[in-house]
Amino acid sequence: MGDRSAIEWTEATWNPTTGCDRVSRGCDNCYALTLAKRLKAMGQPRYQRDGNPQTSGPGFGLTLHPDSLELPLTWKRPRLVFVNSMSDLFHAQVPASFVRQVFEVIAATPQHTYQVLTKRARRLRRVAPSLTWPSNLWMGVSVEDVSTVHRIDDLRAVSAALRFLSCEPLLGPLPSLKLDGIGWVIAGGESGANARQMNPAWAVDLRDQCTRAEVPFFFKQWGGRTPKAGGRILNGRTWDDMPLSLTTC
Repeated sequence: MGDRSAIEWTEATWNPTTGCDRVSRGCDNCYALTLAKRLKAMGQPRYQRDGNPQTSGPGFGLTLHPDSLELPLTWKRPRLVFVNSMSDLFHAQVPASFVRQVFEVIAATPQHTYQVLTKRARRLRRVAPSLTWPSNLWMGVSVEDVSTVHRIDDLRAVSAALRFLSCEPLLGPLPSLKLDGIGWVIAGGESGANARQMNPAWAVDLRDQCTRAEVPFFFKQWGGRTPKAGGRILNGRTWDDMPLSLTTC
């Protein structure tokens, strides 16, 4: 959690919760789980609760951090903020009341633009009507292969100012996506010791679908042993399209 982030499509991270559980193939080589284990060994107090060994791991048990709620209030310069880079705000163990508190902080800091990303699309859809959706909140779901495309329909039912897809790690082709109601698509390959290779044709086809639908497309990385190992060039150039509703400077 901090004032800066190395993630190409954001500027800062904010983790009012930490910890998570694997729910689909995209979680198999979770970077956050690996990082949490290291942080626990270093004695970092926010990563001392262990998760279920079958679905989580050391230091990655779902934990609420109410003391972190007011952190964005201390940031004066407008920025793009990724919420819960080390967790999932719509995890079943996060009370709806706590989600509402997070949304209240977002509403209280309109100078920032917040990106919330979840794999728990069905819970998102169930909880969404009980939330007041700030105009500076972008809501996204992870879609790593055809088995998770159903998450897009759940996202479409949410009254967010902007809805986006994170197709990272892209683990298979995503043909004929319905992109109506979607305002941004991020794509990228997996990184890490056990990274699964992304077929270039999958990324090209996704880019072409976004171009036809006039949806901004951001290509984050090819992936490999490290995030930067394969670079970011797709068909001779980088693709860094951002939504026009971006309000940060």
